[in-house]
Amino acid sequence: MKQVTINNNCISLTVLDYGAIIQKIEVRNKKNELTNVAVGFEDPSDYLNDTIFLGACVGRYAGRISGGGFDLKGKRYSLYHQDGVHLHGGKEGLGKKFWSIDSVNKDEKPSVKLSYTSRAMEEGYPGEVKVAVVYQLIGNALHIRHKASTDETTVINLTNHSYFRLDDEARIDHYFLQLKSKNILETRENLVPSGRVLPVKNTPYDFRHRKRIAAISLDTPYILDGNTGVVARVHSPASGISMKVQTNQPAIVVYRPKDFPALCLETQNHPDAPNHSHFPSSVLQPGETYNNTSIFEFDLVI
Repeated sequence: MKQVTINNNCISLTVLDYGAIIQKIEVRNKKNELTNVAVGFEDPSDYLNDTIFLGACVGRYAGRISGGGFDLKGKRYSLYHQDGVHLHGGKEGLGKKFWSIDSVNKDEKPSVKLSYTSRAMEEGYPGEVKVAVVYQLIGNALHIRHKASTDETTVINLTNHSYFRLDDEARIDHYFLQLKSKNILETRENLVPSGRVLPVKNTPYDFRHRKRIAAISLDTPYILDGNTGVVARVHSPASGISMKVQTNQPAIVVYRPKDFPALCLETQNHPDAPNHSHFPSSVLQPGETYNNTSIFEFDLVI
């Protein structure tokens, strides 16, 4: 397993070739102490047994796909699933593959580029897909650019699955969260979207205005009100660390794990889009380039 660290005056980033995993994101808190805001293992080999996608690039399809597969161009494609639910690309999705480290740039805007070629019918998906991810540090921000191309019509939805922990507290109830979203996708008990769009107004899921997360449980696909400017803000008064998110994607899945204090902000297309014609299309054609560009900017708010 290979490990690469890049840094500038603001952020230090450590990445693994396994799963294109973000192992560490270190920024300074209000006491001027370095704080790792990405939950992860200190020993890289521990990721081989990880089951919750810590820091990984997940795909070919991030999120859940229902019914054990999808139809495309008149053909049924069956995917690995548990009780009909396919999650984050399958039994061994992109987050469990060894990627190539194509380049490491350590200039004033340092970057790491990794790539992986997913063979045709890997995990049941059509087409040979070439995937690349670039992690770049620009000032206070981590830029993540996922790109992909295919030789056959397929579906794709990539995201980074970092669990952000902005301080050392035992819970995240005190975090402030704000989301540029007036609607969520209704999900069934198995967390697969039903297809219905629900307004957040007058519900606990309304974070259009900055408020504490409190005890709310979150594993929720938020539909973004446009994908320009800042779409999410998270702040810990305990550390002073604030994070702003920008993305070109139509949705952000906000996930709060039950077993430890952290928050995932997964910028992506709608879960289960291949099975809902009124969701944004996840189809990638030969000659096209898939592009998920997201920015995570860190600052201090005292």
